[in-house]
Parts: sequence; structure tokens; C-alpha cells
Amino acid sequence: MPYVMRNADGDICGLFEQPQEDFAVELLADDDQTVITYLNKPLPVTAVSARQFKLQLLAAGLLDNVDAWVAQQPRDLQIAYEYSGTFVKGSPMMAAGFAAMGFTPQQIDGFFVAASQL
Repeated sequence: MPYVMRNADGDICGLFEQPQEDFAVELLADDDQTVITYLNKPLPVTAVSARQFKLQLLAAGLLDNVDAWVAQQPRDLQIAYEYSGTFVKGSPMMAAGFAAMGFTPQQIDGFFVAASQL
């Protein structure tokens, strides 16, 4: 039976074997639905393969726009785009590209989740 820590919204954000004074004193059963939901929560997608990334660009109708944007960037960014095996969501190249395309943080997350499923 875990002791749970909750965030400001009341959602579980940590589990402990022992009580943690002042932040994890609530004890829940192992089969409590909120504990099960927390344990089965998918991990955030932080990187995808180049194949997944470019196929998602194609699926979203963005491949031509991104290719045109990359062609106007410094040579090091062009090389990174062409030869990277993995695209990391938090990299400076990704931040610049998504900003140029007008993506919100939520749209970037959604793009990477969709790409990870290809």
C-alpha cells in the first residue's frame, strides 16, 4: 500500500513505501483506481526517429514547408536535419523549427506523440 503525494490539482504525482512527513501521508490500497491510473500513465515522448518525424511531417501536411524552412537555415542545421537519426523535442533546432511553424507547446507534444505511433 503506497503513500501518495498529490499536486496542487489533487492528482497523484508520487508514490512512496513509507510516509513522507508534510507531503505524502495519505495511504491508499494498491488496487485503488487512482493509484492504478498513476502507475499506467504513459511517459512523455521526448524523441522520435527521423523516419517517424518526417512521416509525421508528411501526414500533417508540413513536410514541404519544413524542407523549405530548413533550406534557408545555416548549413549546420541543414546537416542536422538531413542526417540525424533521432529528433529530440527539446533541442534548439526543434525549438526554432516549431516556433517558425507557429506551434504551441501542446501542439509540439501532440506532434511527437503522433510521430511516436508511426
